[in-house]
Amino acid sequence: MTRDDFDTLFRAFNRHDIDDVMSYFHDDVIFETVSGDNAHGTRIEGKDAVRTQFEATWGTMPDVQWRNESYFLFTPERVVSECTFIATNPDGTRQHADSVDLFTLKDGKIASKRAFRKNRPALKAA
Repeated sequence: MTRDDFDTLFRAFNRHDIDDVMSYFHDDVIFETVSGDNAHGTRIEGKDAVRTQFEATWGTMPDVQWRNESYFLFTPERVVSECTFIATNPDGTRQHADSVDLFTLKDGKIASKRAFRKNRPALKAA
């Protein structure tokens, strides 16, 4: 995958276009979320489960966006992305925090996505 592919992927995330987003993911993808009971957050395995998780995030935070994205292509198998996560929580408070994703690629698709985000208190509702 190229930098242009990642630009297109993040535009699809921001449009909440699940079919386009999932076209970049390997069938056996592993997604480690920013939070959960384990050191790695919550681990979600398989393309269908990851799809469900992304749709749940968009359902819970319908205005969620990933902005100011930049990518560092270290090898053909590894990509690092930085962006700012912006969303309104169901209670009206806002999230606005810098984040990083570590991607591993396999067969030209994303085989793992490990998400990290600054632990910042929610902002007051607008």
